[in-house]
Amino acid sequence: MPLKIISVAGARPNFVKIAPLYRAFQQYGSLVVHRICHTGQHSDEKMSKVFFDELEIPAPDFYLGARGSTHATQTAAIMVTFEKVLDAENPDLVIVPGDVNSTLAAALTAAKKEIKIAHVEAGLRSFDRTMPEEINRIVTDVLADLLFVTEQSGMDNLRREGIGEEKIFFTGNVMIDSLIYCLDRIKQLRVCRSFSLDPGDYVIVTFHRPSNVDTAGGLEKLTDLLAFLSGHHPVIFPMHPRTRENFKKFDLLKKIPSRVILTEPLGYVDFLSLVYHARMVVTDSGGIQEETTFLGIPCITVRNSTERPVTVTEGTNHLAGTDMQKVKEIVLQVLEGKSKEGKIPPLWDGKAAERIARIIMEKYA
Repeated sequence: MPLKIISVAGARPNFVKIAPLYRAFQQYGSLVVHRICHTGQHSDEKMSKVFFDELEIPAPDFYLGARGSTHATQTAAIMVTFEKVLDAENPDLVIVPGDVNSTLAAALTAAKKEIKIAHVEAGLRSFDRTMPEEINRIVTDVLADLLFVTEQSGMDNLRREGIGEEKIFFTGNVMIDSLIYCLDRIKQLRVCRSFSLDPGDYVIVTFHRPSNVDTAGGLEKLTDLLAFLSGHHPVIFPMHPRTRENFKKFDLLKKIPSRVILTEPLGYVDFLSLVYHARMVVTDSGGIQEETTFLGIPCITVRNSTERPVTVTEGTNHLAGTDMQKVKEIVLQVLEGKSKEGKIPPLWDGKAAERIARIIMEKYA
Protein backbone atom coordinates (compact mmCIF):
# COMPACT_ATOMS: atom_id res chain seq x y z
CA MET A 1 0.00 0.00 0.00
CA PRO A 2 1.32 3.47 -0.83
CA LEU A 3 1.89 5.99 1.92
CA LYS A 4 -1.07 8.39 1.90
CA ILE A 5 -0.27 12.01 2.80
CA ILE A 6 -2.45 15.14 2.93
CA SER A 7 -0.74 18.54 2.98
CA VAL A 8 -2.85 21.42 4.28
CA ALA A 9 -2.66 24.96 2.92
CA GLY A 10 -4.69 27.94 4.04
CA ALA A 11 -2.76 31.15 3.32
CA ARG A 12 -0.33 32.21 0.62
CA PRO A 13 2.88 31.30 2.49
CA ASN A 14 1.52 27.76 2.98
CA PHE A 15 1.27 27.27 -0.78
CA VAL A 16 4.89 28.37 -1.20
CA LYS A 17 5.96 25.75 1.36
CA ILE A 18 3.84 22.93 -0.07
CA ALA A 19 4.96 23.36 -3.70
CA PRO A 20 8.49 21.91 -3.26
CA LEU A 21 7.08 19.10 -1.10
CA TYR A 22 4.66 18.19 -3.90
CA ARG A 23 7.58 17.92 -6.34
CA ALA A 24 9.73 16.00 -3.85
CA PHE A 25 7.06 13.35 -3.28
CA GLN A 26 6.55 12.92 -7.02
CA GLN A 27 10.04 11.40 -7.14
CA TYR A 28 8.75 8.39 -5.17
CA GLY A 29 6.17 7.47 -7.80
CA SER A 30 3.60 4.88 -6.72
CA LEU A 31 5.13 4.56 -3.23
CA VAL A 32 3.27 7.67 -2.09
CA VAL A 33 -0.11 9.33 -2.67
CA HIS A 34 0.23 13.03 -1.87
CA ARG A 35 -2.90 15.18 -1.86
CA ILE A 36 -3.38 18.89 -1.18
CA CYS A 37 -6.16 20.37 0.94
CA HIS A 38 -6.93 24.09 0.65
CA THR A 39 -8.90 25.23 3.70
CA GLY A 40 -10.11 28.44 2.08
CA GLN A 41 -8.58 30.67 4.78
CA HIS A 42 -7.42 32.94 1.94
CA SER A 43 -10.32 32.64 -0.48
CA ASP A 44 -9.52 35.67 -2.67
CA GLU A 45 -8.12 34.43 -6.00
CA LYS A 46 -5.35 37.04 -5.85
CA MET A 47 -4.42 35.67 -2.41
CA SER A 48 -4.40 31.99 -3.36
CA LYS A 49 -5.15 30.55 -6.81
CA VAL A 50 -2.43 32.50 -8.61
CA PHE A 51 0.11 30.96 -6.23
CA PHE A 52 -0.85 27.44 -7.29
CA ASP A 53 -0.51 28.46 -10.95
CA GLU A 54 2.86 30.17 -10.57
CA LEU A 55 4.35 27.48 -8.34
CA GLU A 56 3.28 24.81 -10.83
CA ILE A 57 1.29 22.64 -8.47
CA PRO A 58 -2.12 21.19 -9.32
CA ALA A 59 -5.44 22.49 -8.12
CA PRO A 60 -6.18 21.28 -4.58
CA ASP A 61 -7.73 17.86 -4.21
CA PHE A 62 -9.93 19.24 -1.42
CA TYR A 63 -11.27 22.76 -0.97
CA LEU A 64 -12.97 23.32 2.39
CA GLY A 65 -14.24 26.88 1.89
CA ALA A 66 -13.98 27.35 5.64
CA ARG A 67 -14.71 30.96 6.57
CA GLY A 68 -14.82 32.76 9.87
CA SER A 69 -14.82 36.36 11.03
CA THR A 70 -12.83 35.57 14.19
CA HIS A 71 -9.93 33.26 15.00
CA ALA A 72 -12.28 30.93 16.88
CA THR A 73 -14.94 30.64 14.19
CA GLN A 74 -12.36 30.21 11.44
CA THR A 75 -10.45 27.53 13.36
CA ALA A 76 -13.70 25.73 14.22
CA ALA A 77 -14.95 25.83 10.62
CA ILE A 78 -11.70 24.32 9.35
CA MET A 79 -11.78 21.57 11.98
CA VAL A 80 -15.36 20.57 11.19
CA THR A 81 -14.79 20.38 7.44
CA PHE A 82 -11.30 18.86 7.60
CA GLU A 83 -12.54 16.06 9.85
CA LYS A 84 -14.81 14.94 7.00
CA VAL A 85 -11.80 14.77 4.66
CA LEU A 86 -9.88 12.66 7.18
CA ASP A 87 -12.83 10.33 7.67
CA ALA A 88 -13.13 9.80 3.92
CA GLU A 89 -9.41 9.53 3.13
CA ASN A 90 -7.89 8.00 6.27
CA PRO A 91 -4.35 9.28 5.51
CA ASP A 92 -1.20 7.99 7.17
CA LEU A 93 0.19 11.49 7.67
CA VAL A 94 -0.99 15.12 7.66
CA ILE A 95 1.59 17.79 6.80
CA VAL A 96 0.93 21.26 8.21
CA PRO A 97 3.27 24.10 7.19
CA GLY A 98 3.70 27.45 8.89
CA ASP A 99 1.71 29.08 11.66
CA VAL A 100 -1.71 30.22 10.44
CA ASN A 101 -5.10 29.14 11.79
CA SER A 102 -5.25 26.38 9.17
CA THR A 103 -2.01 24.94 10.59
CA LEU A 104 -3.43 24.73 14.09
CA ALA A 105 -6.89 23.53 13.04
CA ALA A 106 -5.59 20.71 10.84
CA ALA A 107 -3.10 19.59 13.49
CA LEU A 108 -5.75 19.50 16.20
CA THR A 109 -8.15 17.56 14.01
CA ALA A 110 -5.52 15.01 12.95
CA ALA A 111 -4.32 14.56 16.54
CA LYS A 112 -7.85 13.78 17.75
CA LYS A 113 -8.13 11.16 14.97
CA GLU A 114 -4.75 9.66 15.99
CA ILE A 115 -3.23 10.48 12.59
CA LYS A 116 0.48 11.30 12.42
CA ILE A 117 1.40 14.98 11.99
CA ALA A 118 4.44 16.62 10.41
CA HIS A 119 5.04 20.33 11.09
CA VAL A 120 7.09 22.11 8.44
CA GLU A 121 8.78 25.26 9.78
CA ALA A 122 8.66 24.05 13.38
CA GLY A 123 10.28 25.62 16.43
CA LEU A 124 10.09 29.28 15.43
CA ARG A 125 9.27 31.55 18.37
CA SER A 126 8.70 35.29 18.71
CA PHE A 127 8.06 34.90 22.47
CA ASP A 128 5.13 37.28 22.00
CA ARG A 129 1.83 35.54 22.73
CA THR A 130 -0.18 38.56 21.64
CA MET A 131 0.58 37.27 18.11
CA PRO A 132 -2.02 34.64 17.13
CA GLU A 133 0.67 32.88 15.11
CA GLU A 134 2.74 32.27 18.24
CA ILE A 135 -0.10 30.31 19.85
CA ASN A 136 -0.54 28.33 16.63
CA ARG A 137 3.18 27.50 16.49
CA ILE A 138 3.44 26.35 20.10
CA VAL A 139 0.36 24.10 20.05
CA THR A 140 1.19 22.59 16.65
CA ASP A 141 4.71 21.70 17.79
CA VAL A 142 3.35 19.95 20.88
CA LEU A 143 1.02 17.83 18.73
CA ALA A 144 3.42 17.02 15.88
CA ASP A 145 5.19 13.67 15.47
CA LEU A 146 7.80 15.07 13.08
CA LEU A 147 9.15 18.62 13.39
CA PHE A 148 11.10 20.02 10.44
CA VAL A 149 13.17 23.06 11.39
CA THR A 150 14.47 25.92 9.22
CA GLU A 151 17.11 27.51 11.49
CA GLN A 152 19.17 26.78 14.60
CA SER A 153 16.90 28.83 16.89
CA GLY A 154 14.09 26.38 16.12
CA MET A 155 16.23 23.45 17.27
CA ASP A 156 17.13 25.30 20.47
CA ASN A 157 13.51 26.27 21.21
CA LEU A 158 12.11 22.76 20.76
CA ARG A 159 14.79 21.19 22.94
CA ARG A 160 14.18 23.80 25.64
CA GLU A 161 10.46 23.01 25.52
CA GLY A 162 11.12 19.32 26.10
CA ILE A 163 10.28 17.98 22.63
CA GLY A 164 11.89 14.57 22.09
CA GLU A 165 15.10 14.64 20.07
CA GLU A 166 13.86 11.79 17.90
CA LYS A 167 11.10 14.03 16.51
CA ILE A 168 13.27 17.02 15.54
CA PHE A 169 15.02 17.40 12.17
CA PHE A 170 17.06 20.36 10.90
CA THR A 171 16.13 20.23 7.20
CA GLY A 172 16.40 23.81 5.93
CA ASN A 173 13.81 26.15 4.50
CA VAL A 174 11.18 25.07 1.96
CA MET A 175 10.32 28.75 1.34
CA ILE A 176 13.79 29.09 -0.13
CA ASP A 177 13.26 25.93 -2.19
CA SER A 178 10.40 27.70 -3.98
CA LEU A 179 12.40 30.90 -4.37
CA ILE A 180 15.32 29.05 -5.98
CA TYR A 181 12.93 27.10 -8.22
CA CYS A 182 11.50 30.39 -9.56
CA LEU A 183 14.71 32.46 -9.43
CA ASP A 184 15.24 32.87 -13.18
CA ARG A 185 11.73 34.31 -13.55
CA ILE A 186 12.19 36.43 -10.42
CA LYS A 187 15.30 38.11 -11.83
CA GLN A 188 13.47 39.47 -14.86
CA LEU A 189 12.83 43.22 -15.02
CA ARG A 190 9.34 42.94 -16.55
CA VAL A 191 7.39 43.71 -13.36
CA CYS A 192 9.70 46.52 -12.29
CA ARG A 193 9.36 48.17 -15.70
CA SER A 194 5.58 47.72 -15.76
CA PHE A 195 5.36 50.15 -12.83
CA SER A 196 7.87 52.53 -14.48
CA LEU A 197 10.36 51.84 -11.69
CA ASP A 198 14.14 51.69 -12.06
CA PRO A 199 16.07 48.83 -10.44
CA GLY A 200 17.50 49.85 -7.07
CA ASP A 201 15.50 53.08 -7.00
CA TYR A 202 12.32 52.18 -5.16
CA VAL A 203 11.11 50.82 -1.81
CA ILE A 204 8.57 48.03 -1.27
CA VAL A 205 6.21 48.32 1.68
CA THR A 206 3.87 45.62 3.06
CA PHE A 207 1.79 45.91 6.23
CA HIS A 208 -1.02 43.72 7.53
CA ARG A 209 -0.51 43.06 11.27
CA PRO A 210 -3.33 44.26 13.55
CA SER A 211 -0.93 46.29 15.69
CA ASN A 212 -0.05 48.38 12.62
CA VAL A 213 -3.26 48.56 10.56
CA ASP A 214 -6.32 47.93 12.75
CA THR A 215 -6.59 51.39 14.33
CA ALA A 216 -6.80 54.91 12.95
CA GLY A 217 -3.74 55.84 15.00
CA GLY A 218 -1.70 52.99 13.56
CA LEU A 219 -2.67 53.91 10.01
CA GLU A 220 -1.87 57.59 10.63
CA LYS A 221 1.66 56.55 11.67
CA LEU A 222 1.90 54.35 8.59
CA THR A 223 0.89 57.17 6.24
CA ASP A 224 3.50 59.40 7.87
CA LEU A 225 6.13 56.69 7.25
CA LEU A 226 4.98 56.40 3.62
CA ALA A 227 5.43 60.16 3.21
CA PHE A 228 8.95 59.90 4.65
CA LEU A 229 9.92 56.99 2.41
CA SER A 230 8.46 58.53 -0.73
CA GLY A 231 10.49 61.67 -0.04
CA HIS A 232 13.59 59.59 -0.82
CA HIS A 233 12.44 56.97 -3.36
CA PRO A 234 9.25 55.94 -5.12
CA VAL A 235 7.30 53.46 -2.97
CA ILE A 236 5.23 50.50 -4.14
CA PHE A 237 2.69 49.16 -1.65
CA PRO A 238 0.90 45.88 -2.55
CA MET A 239 -1.97 46.22 -0.12
CA HIS A 240 -3.42 43.29 1.82
CA PRO A 241 -7.26 43.24 1.53
CA ARG A 242 -7.69 43.79 5.28
CA THR A 243 -5.28 46.72 5.26
CA ARG A 244 -7.15 48.34 2.38
CA GLU A 245 -10.46 47.78 4.14
CA ASN A 246 -9.17 49.55 7.24
CA PHE A 247 -7.80 52.47 5.22
CA LYS A 248 -11.29 52.85 3.74
CA LYS A 249 -12.98 52.40 7.12
CA PHE A 250 -11.01 55.28 8.64
CA ASP A 251 -11.15 57.36 5.42
CA LEU A 252 -7.37 57.53 5.18
CA LEU A 253 -6.68 56.36 1.62
CA LYS A 254 -6.66 59.98 0.49
CA LYS A 255 -3.78 60.72 2.88
CA ILE A 256 -1.41 58.31 1.14
CA PRO A 257 1.17 60.39 -0.80
CA SER A 258 0.93 60.44 -4.59
CA ARG A 259 4.45 59.01 -4.96
CA VAL A 260 3.22 55.79 -3.37
CA ILE A 261 2.00 53.23 -5.91
CA LEU A 262 -0.85 51.19 -4.45
CA THR A 263 -1.52 47.78 -5.98
CA GLU A 264 -3.65 44.76 -5.30
CA PRO A 265 -1.82 41.73 -3.83
CA LEU A 266 0.67 40.48 -6.40
CA GLY A 267 1.46 36.97 -7.54
CA TYR A 268 4.41 35.13 -6.03
CA VAL A 269 6.87 35.64 -8.89
CA ASP A 270 5.78 39.22 -9.58
CA PHE A 271 6.17 40.24 -5.96
CA LEU A 272 9.59 38.63 -5.51
CA SER A 273 10.75 40.15 -8.78
CA LEU A 274 9.98 43.57 -7.31
CA VAL A 275 11.81 42.58 -4.11
CA TYR A 276 14.86 41.39 -6.08
CA HIS A 277 15.26 44.79 -7.75
CA ALA A 278 14.25 46.99 -4.78
CA ARG A 279 16.48 49.33 -2.75
CA MET A 280 14.92 47.97 0.42
CA VAL A 281 11.77 46.41 1.87
CA VAL A 282 9.84 47.81 4.84
CA THR A 283 7.40 45.28 6.24
CA ASP A 284 5.68 43.65 9.21
CA SER A 285 5.52 40.26 7.46
CA GLY A 286 7.31 37.06 8.44
CA GLY A 287 8.36 35.19 5.31
CA ILE A 288 9.65 38.30 3.55
CA GLN A 289 12.37 38.51 6.19
CA GLU A 290 13.69 35.17 4.90
CA GLU A 291 13.29 35.94 1.21
CA THR A 292 15.14 39.27 1.48
CA THR A 293 17.92 37.55 3.44
CA PHE A 294 18.41 35.01 0.65
CA LEU A 295 18.27 37.70 -2.05
CA GLY A 296 20.59 40.07 -0.15
CA ILE A 297 18.05 42.92 -0.04
CA PRO A 298 17.89 45.14 3.08
CA CYS A 299 14.72 44.48 5.07
CA ILE A 300 13.37 46.70 7.84
CA THR A 301 10.84 44.82 9.97
CA VAL A 302 8.36 47.05 11.82
CA ARG A 303 7.72 44.69 14.72
CA ASN A 304 9.01 44.35 18.26
CA SER A 305 9.96 40.69 17.85
CA THR A 306 10.72 38.17 15.13
CA GLU A 307 10.29 34.41 15.11
CA ARG A 308 13.07 34.27 12.48
CA PRO A 309 16.12 35.59 14.39
CA VAL A 310 18.62 34.13 11.90
CA THR A 311 17.49 36.82 9.44
CA VAL A 312 18.78 39.41 11.93
CA THR A 313 21.89 37.64 13.23
CA GLU A 314 23.07 36.37 9.84
CA GLY A 315 20.82 37.96 7.22
CA THR A 316 19.87 41.42 5.97
CA ASN A 317 16.95 42.00 8.33
CA HIS A 318 16.80 44.98 10.72
CA LEU A 319 14.32 44.49 13.57
CA ALA A 320 13.25 48.09 14.02
CA GLY A 321 10.38 47.90 16.52
CA THR A 322 7.16 49.89 16.09
CA ASP A 323 8.53 53.34 16.96
CA MET A 324 8.33 55.01 13.54
CA GLN A 325 11.10 57.45 14.42
CA LYS A 326 13.44 54.50 14.97
CA VAL A 327 12.25 53.00 11.69
CA LYS A 328 13.12 56.24 9.88
CA GLU A 329 16.59 56.28 11.42
CA ILE A 330 17.28 52.76 10.14
CA VAL A 331 15.92 53.69 6.70
CA LEU A 332 18.41 56.56 6.53
CA GLN A 333 21.26 54.27 7.58
CA VAL A 334 20.38 51.85 4.77
CA LEU A 335 20.15 54.69 2.25
CA GLU A 336 23.60 55.83 3.37
CA GLY A 337 24.97 52.38 2.57
CA LYS A 338 25.26 51.24 6.17
CA SER A 339 23.09 48.15 5.81
CA LYS A 340 24.67 44.83 6.76
CA GLU A 341 25.66 42.55 3.92
CA GLY A 342 24.32 39.38 5.46
CA LYS A 343 24.82 35.78 4.41
CA ILE A 344 22.61 32.83 3.53
CA PRO A 345 21.88 30.63 6.59
CA PRO A 346 22.80 26.93 6.67
CA LEU A 347 20.74 24.50 4.55
CA TRP A 348 18.90 27.27 2.69
CA ASP A 349 20.03 25.50 -0.47
CA GLY A 350 16.87 24.53 -2.34
CA LYS A 351 16.89 20.94 -1.08
CA ALA A 352 14.88 21.16 2.16
CA ALA A 353 11.82 19.45 0.66
CA GLU A 354 13.95 16.57 -0.61
CA ARG A 355 15.32 16.05 2.90
CA ILE A 356 11.82 16.21 4.43
CA ALA A 357 10.38 13.74 1.93
CA ARG A 358 13.26 11.32 2.49
CA ILE A 359 12.79 11.38 6.27
CA ILE A 360 9.03 10.86 5.95
CA MET A 361 9.48 7.94 3.57
CA GLU A 362 12.09 6.34 5.81
CA LYS A 363 9.82 6.71 8.86
CA TYR A 364 6.46 5.66 7.46
CA ALA A 365 6.64 4.14 3.97
